[in-house]
Amino acid sequence: MKRKILWVGLSFLLVAALVLASCGEAVTGEEEEEEEEKWASDVEIIFFVGGDPGDLFSTVVYNGALQAAADTGAQVEYVFSGWSMEKMISQLREAIARRPDGIAMMGHAGDDAIMPLAKEASEAGIVMMYQNVDVPLVRAIYGGGYVGADLTVQGRALGEEVIRKYGLKSGDYAIVYGAWGDPGRYIREEATAVAFEEAGIIVTRIKSLPAWAADPALALPTYSAAVLALPEVKAICYTGGQALGAASLYMEAVGREPGEIINFGYDLSPEVTLNFEQGWVQLTSDQQPFLQGYIPILSIALTAKYELAPLNVDTSKGFVDETTFAAVAELVELGVR
Repeated sequence: MKRKILWVGLSFLLVAALVLASCGEAVTGEEEEEEEEKWASDVEIIFFVGGDPGDLFSTVVYNGALQAAADTGAQVEYVFSGWSMEKMISQLREAIARRPDGIAMMGHAGDDAIMPLAKEASEAGIVMMYQNVDVPLVRAIYGGGYVGADLTVQGRALGEEVIRKYGLKSGDYAIVYGAWGDPGRYIREEATAVAFEEAGIIVTRIKSLPAWAADPALALPTYSAAVLALPEVKAICYTGGQALGAASLYMEAVGREPGEIINFGYDLSPEVTLNFEQGWVQLTSDQQPFLQGYIPILSIALTAKYELAPLNVDTSKGFVDETTFAAVAELVELGVR
């Protein structure tokens, strides 16, 4: 499964590279020795990375964006927001005021918050792309592409896979963490919870906090209390790679053994692969954040230079489990998965 997903990702990058190669002018003789300006070197882009510098997920997004900037020659400024929706909106307002050629924006703030700013960007002729969380209403009115997971489909598929693979049944208990109450932030987790409930599984929803992404240890009291209050819990869904990679910390704190509770969730990281190896984590849904960094910059450059339509790419097409994690472990260490 993972090899197929990997080849799909690499094939897309190869096609993109061929497109870029065809856009440049051929040089011969002495011109080959001179450093040639790349095809999008005059395109200015502001790119929203999402979290803070060093954040595991954001680092892979950032690596993808850096590679796209290097490949296209685009002039890219990177914006870090600590996963704060309020900060993202404030930063987006400032970015629009600077009138770049394009902005690649995280969609976490949701349609309602982004809509008036998308209108302003459209009127200013700024090319917009969105990554990680979709804003379908905004895009339907003011355009723009989306690179990321179809969150509802992804969340439901993960829940159904856990039920199928690990034999959860009606009457079992599960805990699902999510940013409940934050528009646009809990779509996939809600889909997982609904898939469980439709199978008769009893779900406890617990709100996760943005600060936990930067320091998963901050979640320890909440995670410990949840398991101690529900000792019969069979499965726990974590919101992202930061929390999933700390599963061993949470389980050891409540005296559980590897595999005693099915720990699953979203994303990959070196910590997640270590937890796979040690038996603490059983399943994760990979949304390939490298592509969420690379494709928005490529798309903005293609639109700004050649008026090509914005790209829409679903980056979450499969799972990694305890039998397949080793196949991608090296790529995770390199910061591209």
